Amino acid sequence: MTHHENDENVYDFDRIQEKWLPVWDETRPFATDDPEDKRPRKYILDMFPYPSGDLHMGHAEAYALGDVIARYWRQRGFRVLHPIGWDSFGLPAEGAAIKRGVDPREWTYENIAQQRQSMRRYAASFDWDRVLHTSDPEYYRWNQWLFLKMYEKGLAYRKASWVNWCPFDQTVLANEQVVDGRCERCDNLVVKKQLTQWYFKITDYADRLLDDLKQLEGSWPSKVLAMQRNWIGRSTGADVDFVIEGREARVTVFTTRPDTLFGATFMVVAPDSDLAAELAAGSSAEVRMRFQDYLEQTQKQTEIERQDAGREKTGVFLERYAINPVNGERLPIWAADYVLADYGHGAVMAVPAHDQRDLDFARRFDLPVRVVVDTNAPVTGAIPVITPEMLEAADTGALPALNPAATGEALTGDGRLMNSGPLDGLSKSNAIKRAIELLESAGTGRAAKTYRLRDWLISRQRYWGTPIPILHEEDGTMHPVPVESLPVELPASEGLDLQPKGTSPLGAATDWVETTLPDGTPVRRDPDTMDTFVDSSWYFLRFLSPKDDTQAFDPKEAEKWAPVDQYVGGVTHAILHLLYARFITKVLFDLGYVSFTEPFSALLNQGMVLMNGSAMSKSRGNLVKLSDQLDEHGVDAVRLTMAFAGPPEDDIDWADVSPAGSAKFLARAWRIAGEVTSPPEVEWKGGDAALRRQTHRFLAEGPGLVEAFKFNVVVARLMELVNAIRKTIDSGPGAGDPAVREAIEVVAVGLSLFAPFTAEDMWSRLGYEGTVAFAGWRKADPTLLVEEAVTAVIQVDGKVRDRVEVSPTIASEALEQLARQSAAVIRTIGDREIVNVVVRAPRVVNIATKG
Repeated sequence: MTHHENDENVYDFDRIQEKWLPVWDETRPFATDDPEDKRPRKYILDMFPYPSGDLHMGHAEAYALGDVIARYWRQRGFRVLHPIGWDSFGLPAEGAAIKRGVDPREWTYENIAQQRQSMRRYAASFDWDRVLHTSDPEYYRWNQWLFLKMYEKGLAYRKASWVNWCPFDQTVLANEQVVDGRCERCDNLVVKKQLTQWYFKITDYADRLLDDLKQLEGSWPSKVLAMQRNWIGRSTGADVDFVIEGREARVTVFTTRPDTLFGATFMVVAPDSDLAAELAAGSSAEVRMRFQDYLEQTQKQTEIERQDAGREKTGVFLERYAINPVNGERLPIWAADYVLADYGHGAVMAVPAHDQRDLDFARRFDLPVRVVVDTNAPVTGAIPVITPEMLEAADTGALPALNPAATGEALTGDGRLMNSGPLDGLSKSNAIKRAIELLESAGTGRAAKTYRLRDWLISRQRYWGTPIPILHEEDGTMHPVPVESLPVELPASEGLDLQPKGTSPLGAATDWVETTLPDGTPVRRDPDTMDTFVDSSWYFLRFLSPKDDTQAFDPKEAEKWAPVDQYVGGVTHAILHLLYARFITKVLFDLGYVSFTEPFSALLNQGMVLMNGSAMSKSRGNLVKLSDQLDEHGVDAVRLTMAFAGPPEDDIDWADVSPAGSAKFLARAWRIAGEVTSPPEVEWKGGDAALRRQTHRFLAEGPGLVEAFKFNVVVARLMELVNAIRKTIDSGPGAGDPAVREAIEVVAVGLSLFAPFTAEDMWSRLGYEGTVAFAGWRKADPTLLVEEAVTAVIQVDGKVRDRVEVSPTIASEALEQLARQSAAVIRTIGDREIVNVVVRAPRVVNIATKG
């Protein structure tokens, strides 16, 4: 685009941007601190960014879409809270600081300054008076307050356990941060390591996290709801207590199929469980040695590898036996890596006839396979008679359909119980109920639930995070830091070795770590820092009173604004961040600080911005820099292109879109605003009737389209309306027609959602003072929404042969009659036979012929 610095009649995006940015800075149009403002409220929130370098194309899409929604609700008469901040603690800053030999603070706050300037340039309608950074002590003080509240309630605890360890970043990871066995940040393979760590007891909330998803159906993407349900992974069944020979305490095993207890032929324990180590210790020296070798082999594998159904099964017999509580049989106990230490109780009863992994293991080690469900039997109707001859035939292999040991295929379907004493003949669901009753009456089991979800591991062995506010005596006694002593501030990084080495760098900050209790008892500060997902689990509440130094957030403000009405961000946070924010919200509800249980009422996930079909990266050579695109095409053209590219949830391939085309369209609309000769506030009556109808159709349909996130359709309608205005000016009554002013004013308000600089300048050219951002979405005139006539297309054998103007309420029979009488149709058909006529009144008639 050519820039004409001094020509006021040429669309120059640089000049327009430079003109309006200082005006917005001075007038603060999007501030929300006026206590006299009585408009209804909306809270629109974009997921806040991490300050790693300048804004990129993904940011450009996310903030363009979030801004459309915020600006739309302002035009609808709402007081909109649309804040921004920075998620500024975490490993990337620490890694960058180590690489460059600088303080993580320096790197972080330089990047924030750069991103802030780019966001201002991008014209996102943020309330710049509410900015927060999670690495400010004024913010993380309240992370520590939240930790102490959870510690008081027994929801924060410390324990030794096997954890996910990233050898590259030298820190532990929560289960949610391991993707396909790799660190979700650096993509290195994760191993297991035993450490003493801090956890939040999210499992106490598993049922509520699952059941409350019903509140979000229809307003969150179904894909995200499914991902959350799968991650929480509730299973119902029974806890069954097994006696282990030579061990006083019973071992509890969770099973979803207590009906199949009579089919259990062995027990499997996870090699890395405490139980396996204890059982092996009570066995022969040879078993102890074999077990130790197997444990070391297991620890080198990822959970994904261990769960791979296609892998050959491995294991070690521990020379110990469990007693089946329903029939008294001795079950050999094996350690096998396909059982995970943190599933259920780390032990499973193996029923090889009806579980494929158990069957594969039984066949590999020649263990018994006993069928206890006849999957050929109907589960409704009369109970079939299972004869001794049938059972014998199954055992000998004469009935291969009932012999998994021979076929290698476990019988996993429904059916009737057999070989199961008091359960024989029952269907699966009835047998499960009856088995639980039998266990409960014998005192050997009970109904139970288990979850895939594990407690949230929050401690990190890194410097750049929130210090954990706990003091440790030498004997292990722990003391929470008093609330009045918060924040526990990070010491300066100068002199500390931040290189990852398996222990927190804070442990070496002697002056900081070593302190005393009020009575003089020497104590050490906890050297770990908190997972940064703690910071982002409640930040939406801090925005409500970001400068309050007396409390984390003002509950009165939360009552007015929260929960968030519309949350916008990437689907990459579908599990971690959203699950944690939902959990912390429920904790705050239980503590009496908020009156709602879900933080985000509605969720919009935007897609990715790609280039030539691939994610952008320097290494691929397909990186598109946002700053270059803004320099070349202007902010508004880039924002409009993001909205016009397709549905928000779809990926955008930048190679397939045209910011230059968007810039040309904006220039056309802007020029029309300068051509209008009728005065502002002219009465909107008279003028070109067709243009008025199109304008009011847009006013009527626009809100529904925006609220359904069909932003691309709204942009398309604006383009059509600009074309219609141009046509009216060039071939009709001209630029003085009141219908032209009416239409271009509506275009300016519509464009204010997508292209704020251009829209603001158009509004000024149209003779108005004040910002277009609050001009208001006008009501459509219902009398102009009734179509006077529509164009019906007449086809013969699929080809258009005529068009006729008809009433929008014309009957199908009348439209067919008109089509048959058309001279063009009669001429086209000639003497051919009409075999079929399809009428879609009032728009289409298709006449099919033969001959």
